[in-house]
Amino acid sequence: MSDKQKKAAAEAAMEYVKPGMKIGLGTGSTANFFIEALGKQVKKGLDIAAVPTSRASFDLAKSLDIRMTTLDETPYLDLTVDGADEFDGQFRLIKGGGGALVREKIVASSSRYMVCIADASKRVDKLGKFPLPVEVVPFGVKATAWKIERALQFLKIQNKMVLRVKDGKAFQTDNGNVIIDLHLNEIPEPERLDNILNSTPGVLDTGLFLGICGIILMGDGKGVQKFERT
Repeated sequence: MSDKQKKAAAEAAMEYVKPGMKIGLGTGSTANFFIEALGKQVKKGLDIAAVPTSRASFDLAKSLDIRMTTLDETPYLDLTVDGADEFDGQFRLIKGGGGALVREKIVASSSRYMVCIADASKRVDKLGKFPLPVEVVPFGVKATAWKIERALQFLKIQNKMVLRVKDGKAFQTDNGNVIIDLHLNEIPEPERLDNILNSTPGVLDTGLFLGICGIILMGDGKGVQKFERT
């Protein structure tokens, strides 16, 4: 059921795609549905250029003959379409389940607007049920984790920190960094937490996307609901 909802939301996002646009391509299962929908239109003659947010998205887009560009060539994009691990009623997102949060945030914030596509399970009253990814540099990971833990204690947030592992080794992002997943259950003040974590030496960025997303397309059992930030 969730795949049907994801695909419905992804296909609905094509409404915002116009010829000549420069488009940021998100990462993950929901974003893949959008890339596939975009590839079908490219095959029919749609002329766009895209900036992928991960090697995986690059490979998929390339296989569909989507013309690629970079932020160095095109530093300002018209649109980014990406998924989310969670979103709330204030258009705040948690992203990074796929490990591409930093590139996703750079691309989305370089766009005129961001469209988030998601299935209904991603909607929450308060962020935090999904573990918050924090990308950190490999040097001094334990020291950085200790500083993060102190910050969370200061904010009185109960937590469990887990270094993300894949195939028995620390997961490595496309940037060569590692990810610490923060199991918080609930984030009472996302903006404050984001500011404090981003001021911690060793932290590159967090998976909190605040003030970036303008439109959310949510697939549900009845179709697609649209939420637009005023």
